[in-house]
Amino acid sequence: MSRIDELIAEHCPEGVEFRAIGDFAELVRGNGMPKTDFMESGVGCIHYGQIYTYYGIWATETISFVPGTKAERLAKVDPGDLVITNTSENIDDVCKAVAWIGDVQIVTGGHATVLKHHQDPKYLSYYLQTPHFFVEKKKHATGTKVVDVSAKSLAKIRIPVPPIEVQREIVKVLDTFTELEAELEAELEAELEARRRQYQYYRDVLLAFRDQDVRWAPMAEVGDFFRGRRFTKADYVEDGVACIHYGDIYTQYGTAATKTVSYVRSNMASTLRFAKPGDLVIAGVGETVEDVGKAVAWLGEGEVAIHDDCFVFRHSLNPKFVSYYFQTSAFHAEKNKFVARAKVKRLSGESIGKLAIPVPPIEEQERIVAILDRFDALVNDISIGLPAEIKARRQQYEHYRDRLLSFREAA
Repeated sequence: MSRIDELIAEHCPEGVEFRAIGDFAELVRGNGMPKTDFMESGVGCIHYGQIYTYYGIWATETISFVPGTKAERLAKVDPGDLVITNTSENIDDVCKAVAWIGDVQIVTGGHATVLKHHQDPKYLSYYLQTPHFFVEKKKHATGTKVVDVSAKSLAKIRIPVPPIEVQREIVKVLDTFTELEAELEAELEAELEARRRQYQYYRDVLLAFRDQDVRWAPMAEVGDFFRGRRFTKADYVEDGVACIHYGDIYTQYGTAATKTVSYVRSNMASTLRFAKPGDLVIAGVGETVEDVGKAVAWLGEGEVAIHDDCFVFRHSLNPKFVSYYFQTSAFHAEKNKFVARAKVKRLSGESIGKLAIPVPPIEEQERIVAILDRFDALVNDISIGLPAEIKARRQQYEHYRDRLLSFREAA
């Protein structure tokens, strides 16, 4: 029998009491606090958006501060309080919490609720990550584009409240497990990054063709370029004309794609331009010099509509060979010379056409693609290799956490 089992048997042999959050805690809704109020020093503050992107289960320091005069009108967060988000873009993130265990009082703003209580703060924060809590918060969630769980609704959710001795023992175990998981994950991430660097080096060497008699030619000589036609995200539908938006090339696609993530209205088809299977789709704009010019080989069965900030390169080369070459350091070094460096970085079709590309025999192109495909899968495919190991460790931790936080309810 574990120490936790012994404590439960001693303090709550008939089961653990489940209570509505509002019955054992005071919920204080935050207000205001735009990021324009932030300064380098002052009163520590936690912005609700930072709970998604920066903070974990608990925090002892804040990354942001507001002036004392601004802090006076904001919701106060005392050591031991929880800060819980009330709004999010999706149901998974809403109600994410961070336990404040720093030494001083801080503040929070809108879209967040401060939970004041006499429980173990880490215990509550851990519990708010569990599937059991997810099921309950989902019942109270409203909205579609922006999901909201109000403080009033949060107060109604029932959660297990074991004796404080049990809570502290659970926290001790989960803190240890979290630390071990984080250390292992950091080691795996470092190994994965090393593999990625190795892959990038090998790819660059393969596609440099040093000491090989390979023809290099301007891209305009080995294929044709044309620009897509404009459509906006307001034109998106669930089922219509398959399309590739330039922004999706950065966020959704890798070296090649056989399906699109977006579709536009079918009645727009006559106004659009299309890439054919085997074409390369190139992003003509980007937020950084490094990003602009990212490409994806279209290998789907039919044609796909292309956004007007994209270029289509139609050619007779192996499409993945060209896409892989677009990822090399040599290509980026040449491409960067032609990027217009305004607020939004741009690359013209004429400029891309001037960039030289190696043109080895098709058999050599296919051999290189086969090698890089295998290496790319080992590094990036979530189902194999180190990424799968990282995913497995996270799942193992979550499973263990959820088991520790599951209780038989007292009658």
